Amino acid sequence: MKNGDTNIRNTENGFVAIERRSEKRLADEHELTISVLSGGRNLPKDKIIHTLCKDISPSGVRIQSHSFLPVDTPLTVKVLLKNPPEFITAFGKVRWIKSLFADEFYEMGLELFHAPG
Repeated sequence: MKNGDTNIRNTENGFVAIERRSEKRLADEHELTISVLSGGRNLPKDKIIHTLCKDISPSGVRIQSHSFLPVDTPLTVKVLLKNPPEFITAFGKVRWIKSLFADEFYEMGLELFHAPG
């Protein structure tokens, strides 16, 4: 059985979650600015989106937003890390999306390219 990026295995004592991610993730919230690049389909009217992100790694980030971004939407992502304070900029694209509230609020997974490790 799988749940997102975690394998879930049934054992004698119940279920045990085993992490499949190969890179360390930062669980803190960070400020994030997304610039939607041209070339995608069904793009939102807002080309720049400001939000908070969690679960960030050199290859991806999980965000929540009121803006719907279709899978494979090309992006530029700028993240403000907290400790030490620094900006990280990377290209990326939307890998998955799910509606959290009546198609008015969404959670998305973004794949990042050329992000520093």
